[in-house]
Amino acid sequence: MTDPANKKGKWSRRLIIGFAAAALLMIVSILASVFGIDYLLDIWWFNSLGYEFYYWQRLLYRYAVFGLVSLFFFLIFFLNFWVASRFLKHSTVGEDNTDQSRRRRLFKKFQTGSMWVYAPLSLVLSIPIAMPLFGQWQEFLLYLFGRDMGIKDPFLGKDAAFYLFSFPIYTLIQNRLLLALLISAAALTVLYLLKNHLQQRPLLDLKRSARWHISLLAIAIFGIGIWGFMLQRYTLLYDTSHQAIFYGPGYVEMRVVLPLIWACMLSLVGTAVALVILIQTGKGVKTFAAITLIFVAMLALRYTDYLPQLVQTYVVKPNEIEKEGPYIAQHIQATLDAYQLTDIEVRDFSHQPFSSSGGSPQVDEVLRNIPVWDADTLKEVFQQLQELRPYYMFPQISVGRYEIDGKQQQVFLAAREIDFDNLPGGARNWINEHLTYSHGHGAVMTPASQVSGSHMSWYLKDIPPQSKYNISPKEPRIYYGMGAYHYSIVPNKSGEMDYPKGAKNVMTDYHGRGGVPVSSLFRKFLFAYHFKNKDIFFSTKVTEQSKLLFRRNILERIRYLVPYLQLDRTPYFVTTSKGIYWIVDAYTNSSNYPAAAPRKLGSHAINYIRDAVKIVVDAYNGSVDLYVYDETDPIIRAYEHIFPGLFKSKDQLPEDLRPHIRYPQDFFDIQMQIYAKYHQQDTQVFYQQEDLWTFTQALTGNDQDVLRPYYVTLDLIEPGRIDFVLLLPMSPKNLDNLRAMAVAGCDPGNYGKLIVYNFPKGKLVYGPAQIDALINQDPDIAQQFTLWDQAGSQVVRGKMIILPIGNSVLFIQPVYLKATSRVKIPELQRIIMSEGEVAVIDQSVQQAYDKLKRRVAGQMEPIEMEPIESSQIQEAEKKKTADKTKTPKDEEGAMHSESKEPSLPPSGDQSTVPVKPTPPLKVENNDKD
Repeated sequence: MTDPANKKGKWSRRLIIGFAAAALLMIVSILASVFGIDYLLDIWWFNSLGYEFYYWQRLLYRYAVFGLVSLFFFLIFFLNFWVASRFLKHSTVGEDNTDQSRRRRLFKKFQTGSMWVYAPLSLVLSIPIAMPLFGQWQEFLLYLFGRDMGIKDPFLGKDAAFYLFSFPIYTLIQNRLLLALLISAAALTVLYLLKNHLQQRPLLDLKRSARWHISLLAIAIFGIGIWGFMLQRYTLLYDTSHQAIFYGPGYVEMRVVLPLIWACMLSLVGTAVALVILIQTGKGVKTFAAITLIFVAMLALRYTDYLPQLVQTYVVKPNEIEKEGPYIAQHIQATLDAYQLTDIEVRDFSHQPFSSSGGSPQVDEVLRNIPVWDADTLKEVFQQLQELRPYYMFPQISVGRYEIDGKQQQVFLAAREIDFDNLPGGARNWINEHLTYSHGHGAVMTPASQVSGSHMSWYLKDIPPQSKYNISPKEPRIYYGMGAYHYSIVPNKSGEMDYPKGAKNVMTDYHGRGGVPVSSLFRKFLFAYHFKNKDIFFSTKVTEQSKLLFRRNILERIRYLVPYLQLDRTPYFVTTSKGIYWIVDAYTNSSNYPAAAPRKLGSHAINYIRDAVKIVVDAYNGSVDLYVYDETDPIIRAYEHIFPGLFKSKDQLPEDLRPHIRYPQDFFDIQMQIYAKYHQQDTQVFYQQEDLWTFTQALTGNDQDVLRPYYVTLDLIEPGRIDFVLLLPMSPKNLDNLRAMAVAGCDPGNYGKLIVYNFPKGKLVYGPAQIDALINQDPDIAQQFTLWDQAGSQVVRGKMIILPIGNSVLFIQPVYLKATSRVKIPELQRIIMSEGEVAVIDQSVQQAYDKLKRRVAGQMEPIEMEPIESSQIQEAEKKKTADKTKTPKDEEGAMHSESKEPSLPPSGDQSTVPVKPTPPLKVENNDKD
């Protein structure tokens, strides 16, 4: 019969054990959650974007690569030890009590093939050798999934993809494999010698099986060494000794160094054969020594500069163009291939004097789309006129084109985003920063061209967005953008501030697809721990429908998703009838393209780049979609195979976004920096650097700036067709005149089409610096600037625009006025235009163009100058200041007031800021023959 006391004791012990197990499980769970919280949050975040499978791929790929490579090196060590144990199995070693007993016991473990010895030893040796491949798992996958590019290198005949994918991995594997075999050979040699020592036999008196084992290892080591020399041939294609002129191998590398590499390989083969014979027979020491000396001599010639310098000095230098010419030509071609410049169409620009004859519809459309604002100046205008509240901002200005009243119109536009740093001091609390102020609202859009001295023209403005041209987005709220966004929990019981309306605020709730649900105490605890904020856990404002939105800066968001893509520095945003979207250009790049010139990109050097992907981010939902735009790029094709389902075809890009895709500025900038030198495809011209170009420089204000590529609307691609293009003027190095203009198409059908217009070498075409001098020498313009300065206004001259029209080149420079009062709103005051001989100034681009035609034709009647009085400017400044001090109620009324139509077609809404226009200038004709 069971004792009740014993039975009670058993139940007590079981209960204690159960509680202890539950407590231990809870502690382990908490620790696992805390230490694995980043992984868990990443899973939720990727899942919210629809990329959870991609996350697991990225996480597991690296461990799979590391595991496979570790297994490979483990087998090398393990099999060698196992084979050695088989050979040692029949050896007998006596027992004694001497100091050798420990070594005898260890030796016996190897003899019996003990898993407790060589399995752990193999594992310990394999992990550090395989570790570098853990850090380069993506490169390893590119090697596995990469495909040929279809371009052969002209030196060794390998496909360019071999250098992008295979060569870096082969070099790494060769080094690690050589190290593994050397360690194995050393360990086995010690083991075989230890056996002879314990058996009291001559150390070098190895059994036949041991000799064959060491011989095979020696053959493998020499084979890996020979492979290393084979790979050295490819390193010649990255030679930098000629970098003052070209990059890659030259005469010395291909005619001297390459044969020396072959000589090293052949002598190493001979050394390997002699060594195996020596190990097997014990004979041939002198032969081995002689061949080894030959190998050492070849090695010395290979790695010292004596012979190459001798040939360079006495053979190449006296005949450099002849000797290096073929290699220069191959380097030029490789560089053009690497930067996607082989398909550039070169046209001659037949520069003619400016024609004063009548215009054409194409000219009128070009003039209507000339951007008379630059981004920095226009940003100040947007901030003063359309931020409306201190907690809004315009991080950057985008350039685009939209259909307005049935016509294509170039525009400036900007997203109105939330600015947490400018919240009032009393509003800086957790509820406001993370629950209430959650998003920006709407956008502003203005035509590229404006009439000076009049109210600002608007296509889209105010909160909520107002437009007479049917371009207001259905969903104007911006939860993801360019600003420094905090995390936000939406929807919530506090409600979200949508926009101000009179004395009250309109509230809203988030109904988008973005964000990670905060639907349980467990999730709230993890988010509170991750963001180091207890309010997330204890807040009663969070509901079961709440989601936590984080990584809301679009660049941070994209980089976390696809860190292997290089992003353009200037994302641009697009507003459609559905909503607001960000578009980011993403590039693939490499530093391993054969014989191509390298250049800096950020902190590292590259010599291959492609405009591979367009990334679209929904400003409301936060979705990120990646569209492949260069299907010929082998790198992005490899990533498509590595991560199936991540990338989409460009044909899947939504129809309403396709017209807004543009050629990326950063990519075009890089291409033209290369082309400025490599347009010289004649080897003699390239060697002499006779026609080296540089980016044109122009004065902006009082500063001389390099003109970067800018977007304009021109008919430079197809005659009679107006296209949105990226334009870059270029000058001869160290000169100010124009030498060429590079154009990149942006519109569908011409996207990525590159055209370079060459100006005649024997004819002077003025550049911005010379036109600036012409403007400064014009007495009428100088007098007007002096009058403005005397009136107390700051005169700011904007960036000069170089614009080819017909067979002439026009130079257009906007002039802005800034008040000296506290409120400094830049005002477009005049447009200066010149064709290279004379300069005129007027209120609009069209008026300046008409005046220039009359001036050139000599038809302009002398008229009296009527300067702007200082009292007029001071009165306008007072009105601007008074307008800035309006009450919120006044602002709300002004926000929705009607305004007159602008005079430029197609028209836009007018800003209601009452800036009094100045009277038109009356310029006297001072033309002199």
